Amino acid sequence: MAKRKFTREFKISAVKLVQEQGYTVTQAAKSLGVEPASVRGWVQKFSAEVGQPVTGEVALRAEVQRLRKENQRLAMERDILKKATAFFAKQSS
Repeated sequence: MAKRKFTREFKISAVKLVQEQGYTVTQAAKSLGVEPASVRGWVQKFSAEVGQPVTGEVALRAEVQRLRKENQRLAMERDILKKATAFFAKQSS
């Protein structure tokens, strides 16, 4: 299946459907004949240009993604500290 290309103006108009006209991401995607994931991405990317902050479902997904990255970083830091603690405990014995 060939990947379709959309103009910048088309993407911004999709974002306006969601932010200004109150469509859900799914409704906007269906009315435009595109995948909901595409519209979600466009809302995240172009919401600043439309002049409104990211809201609703898109904001929640972005927050979850940010928290997952932070959680991964913190787990890595914890593992490093555990290894360092074990190393220094062994050295002092």
